[in-house]
Parts: sequence; structure tokens; C-alpha cells
Amino acid sequence: MTENLWPVAQQTVAATLSWWIARHVIHHHQPVFAPITTLVALNTARGGRGTNAVRFVAGVVAGVLVAEAAVALLGPGYPTIALAVFLAILAALVVGGERVTMAQAAVSAVIAVGTGIQAGSNRVVDALLGAGVALVFSQLLFPAHPLALLRRAESGTLADLAEALALTVRAVDGGDAGQREWTWEHLRAAYARLAELGEARADAGTAARRSPVWWGRREPVERESRYAAGLDLLGASCLTLTRTVLALDPGRRADFTPAVAELSRTLRSLAAAPGDHAVRQRAAERALGAAALAPALADGEAAETAAAATGVTMVVLDVLAFVGVPADEARAAVRARTTRVRVGAPPTLRWTSAPRLGGGPRRRA
Repeated sequence: MTENLWPVAQQTVAATLSWWIARHVIHHHQPVFAPITTLVALNTARGGRGTNAVRFVAGVVAGVLVAEAAVALLGPGYPTIALAVFLAILAALVVGGERVTMAQAAVSAVIAVGTGIQAGSNRVVDALLGAGVALVFSQLLFPAHPLALLRRAESGTLADLAEALALTVRAVDGGDAGQREWTWEHLRAAYARLAELGEARADAGTAARRSPVWWGRREPVERESRYAAGLDLLGASCLTLTRTVLALDPGRRADFTPAVAELSRTLRSLAAAPGDHAVRQRAAERALGAAALAPALADGEAAETAAAATGVTMVVLDVLAFVGVPADEARAAVRARTTRVRVGAPPTLRWTSAPRLGGGPRRRA
């Protein structure tokens, strides 16, 4: 609740400013569309607000232009509205097909045909004004921190994967079919979280490219985004580990419980502060310790047991990749059954190293 108050305050001030400019500077008597544009543009996840503003304006402009052409061709009337809406939505599809663009194109076409072209033209001016205010707020005064976007998504993904492995341990200990089904459901939720991580990576990249505050400092964001992409592999490895362990004979499952439990604790600790160097170092050491807890395979070991052991190794290697350990060093450490490995400093991107163009609370990334 508290963390949502700041975005709400931004939207309130920005919408009020849009109304004031439209009313007292441009002298629109009913300047409702300027603040509406600002609110729609800013009412989305941080990192996507600037893009939302551009999509909104693109829809409005497309709708008004199509409406003008339809009126010139057919004159006012019901067929004109139908044609204008149809062509406006098609035009929105051509320029990207986002829902907000399609909706605004259709609405603007209806307004332009139904109330007159002048009303449509005024709406374009209001939309440009409202989007401009939204861009100033989202890109100059209060831009999203790219690494903060990534780390927040990483934390949620790691926490869900940690819980999935913890539930695997409980399923092994309890042997309850309902508990086992809960594990699968939670793994599916973790995959949904991975989809959100993909969106966060895209938003972080957009913020780093488009906000002047971050221009020329994209390397840390790109590096952390590559680490975050590795969580897709970690999710697949956790699913493999869960499936292979639960497929073992009851007597053999318990042999893997210590390793799976330690991996769960490792991911949970990493989720608490994925951008902290000491936390990453400790996570790497704990992951390697979990690899050592997996039972050694005897000659002629069953294929199912070998698959479970491989699952442990895969999770360990993916954790090491996420915290920044080179692949060859990670494999060597697993083979040597050692916990001695050095993790490089994670990417950082500080507000203080950029020119400040506005105030607002700052969160560490």
C-alpha cells in the first residue's frame, strides 16, 4: 500500500498540471482529454509509462486522421462512423496493435465524426499535451530505475522457485499426494513469474534507452539483464529436479532431501537481496555445498537416481551463472566438490552519477 502512494501522487499532480495548462495556456474550455491522457499514460508499470504515452497519442492521431478522411469521402452519418471506426482500428493494428492504441483510435474516430472534426482536432492537441506532461514526469523528473525493475522481478522469481523446492522436500517427507499436487501448482506459478521477469527485462531496457538520466550508462543494465535471463534456465532446472526426485523409489528420495532443502534455502536468501555482493557470494558457496550433499552415485546406479543427481547439478550451475561465476569455473568447482569460488561485484547504477532533473524517493537497486 505504502509503495503505491508515490505513483498515485505523481499521477495526481501530473493530471492536475495537464488540466491547468490546457485550460489556462491553450484556453480549451473543456480540457478533459489532456489529464485523461496523462493518467492513462502513467497508469502502468514503471518502465512502460513513456511507451504507453506514445501509444495513446498514436491511437488518437490515427483515429482523427481516419475520421477526417471518412467525413470527406461520405459526409456525416452512420456509415461514416462505422467506416471510421473500422479503418481507425486497422490503422492502429498497422502501427503496433496495442490495446490502448486501438481503443484510442476508435474512440477518437467516433468523437471526430459524431461531434465534428474540430472536436477531434482539439483532442489531438489535448492528447499531445497530456502525453508531453506524462513523458516529462516519467522520463525526466521521475524515471524508473532499470536495475530496480530487474531486481524486484528477480527477487519474486527466486522466492517462488525457493518455495517450489521447499514444497518438494515436504512432499518427499510427507508422501502425501495432495502435497505433491501443490508442488506442481506452485511450479506453474513460478513459470508465470518468469514471464513477468521477461517483461521487466524489456521495461528495464526501454528505461535505459529512452530516459535521458540513463543515457550512456546501459552496460550495467544489459549485464544484469543477461544474468536475469539465466533464471529461465534455473526455473527449468528446478522443475527437472522436482520431477526426478519425486519419481524415485521412496527409499531413495530421502537421500536427496538435504541437497534440495539447502538449494531452497539458498534461493530464498538470494531472493532477499539479489543485488548484494555478499549475498551473491554466500549463495554461490551454499549452492556448491548443496552439490556436495547430493549422494554419490555407485557403478550401475539406476537411471532415475542419476537423473536426480544431474538435476541437483543443473540447479547449482544455474545459480552460479546467475550470480556471475564463469561457466568453466562453476563446472570445475562442482567437479572438485569445493565451495571456494569468487563472485564478481554485481552491476550497479547509482542516481548520484546521473544529473538529477527532479525529486522523489530513490530506491537502491
